[in-house]
Amino acid sequence: MNNRDASTDATTATATPGLIISKTETLQSFLSTSINNPHLSPDLRQIASSLSLRPSSVPYKSLRSIWLASDPSTRPALSAVVTGSHFILNSPQPREKSEELKARLRKYEEAAERKAYKELVKDITPRRDESEPFSSYKDQLGFGLHVALTMFTGYLVGYYTFRALFGHSPVMHAAGGILGFVVGMLVETVLFMIRTTSQDRTKSVKMAKE
Repeated sequence: MNNRDASTDATTATATPGLIISKTETLQSFLSTSINNPHLSPDLRQIASSLSLRPSSVPYKSLRSIWLASDPSTRPALSAVVTGSHFILNSPQPREKSEELKARLRKYEEAAERKAYKELVKDITPRRDESEPFSSYKDQLGFGLHVALTMFTGYLVGYYTFRALFGHSPVMHAAGGILGFVVGMLVETVLFMIRTTSQDRTKSVKMAKE
């Protein structure tokens, strides 16, 4: 191998260092001697100078290129140059997570935190009883319509009952309707109280069992 080929190989090795070995005193002495070696090309002497300034490691390919270009009659054995050196393994760079993956991970972490918080406070946070009166808009609307229908029915029953009893007296007819209206409201109130009391008893029994 001539100096030109060795220079080309050393330049390529410097660009892609590949295997890295630790520097020893013997290796450092060889590099220092190679800086002024007349058998080496200027590029190889420059590489030898750069490698000699490195504190603790050198690329093996660059070192081998310098050794091959040196005078075979004066150069030391390559095994003697690298005696005491050991391989230096570089840790691989961690893969960069994409923004989409980071967003998904944050979403999962937040969901896990919310779940953990619910589990933590479930014994001290009162649970909502779905059977509680007026616990939803549907229950409220249904109750309101039921009350209105009951009182309207009571008014009609009272109106026509008094009309049958008192003939053609509009005042008595209206009084009968009002009376039926009030009776219907009272009946609905009593039914609501009974229903609420029954639900409270059921809730108390469930809580006692728990």
